[in-house]
Amino acid sequence: MATKAALLACTAATVLAGAFLTAATWSPAGADDLVTHHEFQVNCSPSHHQPDDPIVFPGLPGASHDHTFLGNKTTNAATTLQSLQAAGVGNTTCLAPDDLSAYWFPTVYNGNQVVLPNFAQVVYYKSGILDYTKVVPFPPGLRYVAGSVTATQDEFQHAPGAIEGWECGDSFHNWDVPVRCVAGSQLNIRYQAPSCWDGVHLDSADHKSHLAYPDRATLTCPADHSVAVPMLEFKMAFPVSGDMSGVHLASGRGYSWHYDFYNAWDPETLAALVKHCINGGLQCDPRGFDLYKPDRGSVLGPNYRLPGRP
Repeated sequence: MATKAALLACTAATVLAGAFLTAATWSPAGADDLVTHHEFQVNCSPSHHQPDDPIVFPGLPGASHDHTFLGNKTTNAATTLQSLQAAGVGNTTCLAPDDLSAYWFPTVYNGNQVVLPNFAQVVYYKSGILDYTKVVPFPPGLRYVAGSVTATQDEFQHAPGAIEGWECGDSFHNWDVPVRCVAGSQLNIRYQAPSCWDGVHLDSADHKSHLAYPDRATLTCPADHSVAVPMLEFKMAFPVSGDMSGVHLASGRGYSWHYDFYNAWDPETLAALVKHCINGGLQCDPRGFDLYKPDRGSVLGPNYRLPGRP
């Protein structure tokens, strides 16, 4: 049976890419002794799209390129932590009613037509460092931009976090939107956010500098950004295929992909999910339940809330 020490000896590159052993490679009898993941999912559907960005252009409606918003239904240019919290439990498109956070990314177009995801999208909350037991929850109000609207194709391809690029059907690792996708397939993208916080600032002038990516060789946080928070990984899918010549982002070419996050989780709920799933070395669904380790139980009830909450 594999030991925890043996697993921690995995190469840093393998850990960073999330390419741990899969459930199919080990026996359920040894599940509790084998750490293969340290994550939980947040599933959220699109709520609306509009040319607002409360992080980059706060208080300036219409000043941004168009964004597609997930999560908190009230997000607009005037959004603050207080307004997100005031939306009230359940005023979100996420499965967990206590996740009032806002998530957004540049809207996808096919020609002049908006292309919105047509099912709940996945945002993974993972450990970006080797010692997953040290990850702590986001503080309320933490916000940032992952990726860059001004990135070149080379910068997008070699971003500090592991990315898969654009893919559809049997076409993978594209650093711009593919020219053609198999009919009936969907256009997908994954992109990882930084996960090392300076421990002080909830935002910064460029909306990036208060966070950093882990060192790729050691998978540890740098000394000036020593607080490990969950690493978000957006996994988005768009129902468009066939001729992709007209497909683009509101921000420009495919390599201008970026996304924004504004944390407004109920602190107790987020802390429970981080402790059970990330610190506990589990592969959790949106309820904080690991299918392969059912004896560990779940964090949230059937209503996706902490036990005792209606």
